[in-house]
Amino acid sequence: MSEVDVCVVGLGYIGLPTSLVLATSGSNVHGVDISDTVVEQLNAGQATFEEPGLQECLDAAIATNNLSVSNRTVPASTYIIAVPTPIGSDRSPDISYVLAAAAQIAVHIQSGSLVILESTSPVGTTEAVAKAIYSSRDDLDPGDIFLAHCPERVIPGHMLHEITTNDRVVGGLSFEDAEKAADLYRTFCTGSIHLTDARTAELTKLAENSFRDVNIAFANELSMLADELGVDAWDVISLANKHPRVNILQPGPGVGGHCIAVDPWFLISSAPSTTELIRAARNVNDSKPLFVNRQIVQEVKSSGRNSVAILGLAFKANVDDLRGSPAVEIVERLALENTDLMIHVAEPFVSELPERLGGFPNVRLESLESCLDREEIVVLLVDHDQFKNIDSTVLSTKRLIDTRGLWRELNV
Repeated sequence: MSEVDVCVVGLGYIGLPTSLVLATSGSNVHGVDISDTVVEQLNAGQATFEEPGLQECLDAAIATNNLSVSNRTVPASTYIIAVPTPIGSDRSPDISYVLAAAAQIAVHIQSGSLVILESTSPVGTTEAVAKAIYSSRDDLDPGDIFLAHCPERVIPGHMLHEITTNDRVVGGLSFEDAEKAADLYRTFCTGSIHLTDARTAELTKLAENSFRDVNIAFANELSMLADELGVDAWDVISLANKHPRVNILQPGPGVGGHCIAVDPWFLISSAPSTTELIRAARNVNDSKPLFVNRQIVQEVKSSGRNSVAILGLAFKANVDDLRGSPAVEIVERLALENTDLMIHVAEPFVSELPERLGGFPNVRLESLESCLDREEIVVLLVDHDQFKNIDSTVLSTKRLIDTRGLWRELNV
């Protein structure tokens, strides 16, 4: 019998907190990542990204002696695949990381092993994992191992709480597969666990994120419409939401992150002719950074200034996650198309510019205080708590572009 209860492949934003929660709940966990930097940092006892409580949870997991980390898979009773599932340049799903993980664990799998795919994936990916494993192991017959999909349901900033308290959907290739996987989640999850088949679980996760994307697109399109008509979008939304059956979301500079901006394309790719609304929503949200970019350029021209302050680069408030961030896209386009414009960026959750921006001589990472002291034009792209505490008398002297409605709420 294996000495390791659970081997987690991929120690990113989902795999690492999942590993830590499992370890602190009593499972003997081995985490695997292809990044030597990630492995070295975790083995040195340092969390690899900012997330409330993550460092403390890592400390607790290490104290239990239930956690080990390396860049190689090991024999285990259960395997969890938590690797990226990006989209390609043509926006088609790329499940190569998932299949590579399946190939790695196939070497160690024994009859009775459990394999769980947590990575958000196109419909049919769990079946593709099963095919990859069985095709490489002639000694195993279909049904010898348990396979299930249990998509993550967490949001950065609240990961550790939501991993343990949110309801989970567990879809197996058979009911027995789903029940076997559910047994693992019951060791740490206090939310309800809902059993289904793998395809339903895959589609459920994609439906959740596409629902969010469609509703955000309505808010974003409404904000652009309101701007064209000379109306305050936040006034409109606030008043409309006083209707008992209306709940319009808040607009922003676009949609970022690894999930909401990516997962709808999995559905579009699977059924192009029956996803017209989902595609339209994606197009609206993808167009919002261009709209904000034009707003900034117009403000710069009307002011006669040659510099601007940008507040925020993360894809959402109070995290250091820049994946797919519309703020990064806005700054990149602004720097590329306006080489004589000096762009001073304040982002309290990073210590250096991301690679996409680091090569621009006209983009500099500055402190918030420096940006406010130096610049007349101030653009809010992310509603970090630190930006909520800016003195309103300081902002009252600035030319403001507020994509989050934050300063309006502060009566600036």
